[in-house]
Amino acid sequence: MLKARIIPTLLWKDSGLVKGVAFDSWRRVGTLLPAIKVYNTREVDELILLDITATEERRAPDFATVEDISAECFVPLTVGGGIRSLDDIRQLLLAGADKICLNSAAYEHPNLVRDAAHLFGSQCIVASIDARKNSADGHECFSHCGRRPTGRTPATWAAELEHLGAGEILITSIECDGTLSGFDLDLIRQVTSRVSIPVIASGGCGTYEHMLLALREAGASAVAAASLFHFTEQTPKEAKAYLHRHGLPVRGSGAMP
Repeated sequence: MLKARIIPTLLWKDSGLVKGVAFDSWRRVGTLLPAIKVYNTREVDELILLDITATEERRAPDFATVEDISAECFVPLTVGGGIRSLDDIRQLLLAGADKICLNSAAYEHPNLVRDAAHLFGSQCIVASIDARKNSADGHECFSHCGRRPTGRTPATWAAELEHLGAGEILITSIECDGTLSGFDLDLIRQVTSRVSIPVIASGGCGTYEHMLLALREAGASAVAAASLFHFTEQTPKEAKAYLHRHGLPVRGSGAMP
């Protein structure tokens, strides 16, 4: 059985870190490099860094900043935002990213996922899906940081992304984002039931129990969280200890109480 992973998410805007609710009302929560250094000491398994305005502003990724922070980051680093080409991916990997995260560009150019997986390996291609509930009592995928409806359903799109070569799926509930009220377990199940690759649950994590439910009940392989670590005293290390006590394998579990 794969070990469950705890992955803090860092949302990057105009050189600072922000956090909002439902992809809106962004609040400053710190600066990038100090956050990286703190997480280095907190036994996280990976970090996800997303430039949330690069795509909408049609900016290329900030390769220089990624190179600077990767030198200080001692856990696997996934970087997303503004990626539109194979050259962007190549430069991010050369700058020190371990994985890249594709969202909006995958809708516009699905072959980018296929070509990137072929050139760089599926293991470093994370396909991100942002979804919200619709009037038909289902879910719809949105691109451009939750601003543009795509007409696609998360489960179908996830299966297509896996077929194209993505190595992981990051699924985020737009409504739950930043609320600390819990993951959208139904949304996660829709995706995990259709793919065989690891799924990272995101959006709404507020307690360690929420993590347990996403992993045990909804079939996620990893949980991503931002507000939980920014605005509460809960920590990745304590989250691992909680999951370990409840029978889930985690990295470093031999040292857990």
